[in-house]
Amino acid sequence: MDAIVAVLTRYGYWVIFGTVFAEQIGLPIPAIPVLLAAGALVGTGHLSAALALALAGAASLAADTVWYAIGRRRGARVLGLLCRVSLEPDSCVSRTQRIFTRHGARSLLVAKFIPGFSTIAPPLSGVVRIPIRQFLVFTGLGGVLWAGAFVAVGWLFSRQLEIIAESAARFGSWTVALLGAMLGGYIAWKYIERQRFLRKLRIARITPEELKLMLEGGEDVMVVDVRDQIDFDVDPVTIPGALHVTTDELEARHHEIPRDREIILYCT
Repeated sequence: MDAIVAVLTRYGYWVIFGTVFAEQIGLPIPAIPVLLAAGALVGTGHLSAALALALAGAASLAADTVWYAIGRRRGARVLGLLCRVSLEPDSCVSRTQRIFTRHGARSLLVAKFIPGFSTIAPPLSGVVRIPIRQFLVFTGLGGVLWAGAFVAVGWLFSRQLEIIAESAARFGSWTVALLGAMLGGYIAWKYIERQRFLRKLRIARITPEELKLMLEGGEDVMVVDVRDQIDFDVDPVTIPGALHVTTDELEARHHEIPRDREIILYCT
């Protein structure tokens, strides 16, 4: 924290703008420690709260607008790319789309507070073609709320943050090693869980070519299209004879799925 404060004191607002933009565009540069330190400096009068929030909000808005344009241009493919690099790619898109379907553009107000959703929300807005003015208003306000929350925390708990930083400095490299070990263990655990899931998935998986041969051969199978509504709206083409039921509708519409034949699920 001391190092961050020193850099902020010297370079000030450029650091705030640069780190927020870098994080929101997708680079592995954490902006939250910078915002916390900025809040502490606001409390001591070294930085202007209004200017710090304005620059953080502008940086967030600029990055979100880039992703919105990519989503509008590239479509749903960009969502798969973003979730592929996530630690939880198997639920990343579907979880995000359910939130977005339920709340629409208003979900952008809180998107940055939700891990995973903060990455997917801007390009998803472009995919579903939310009007650009509406997008800019909600994502702009969301960015200011997100930055303001951490700046406020830094301002309110500046003394406590200073104590934590001093304690970490006393342990020196041991603190870094402990944090690195914890992060490495978490990533390893998520990777192992993902590989287990994928192994189960491969066992029960059928290729499009195999399904085509089964349908052409007249086999008695039922295809259930469980794509989320946003995916269906973007690409409404379905397999002939398939029943489209989203996962949220399964409990209410399960009786439409026959029990006397093999069921094949189609999803993104």
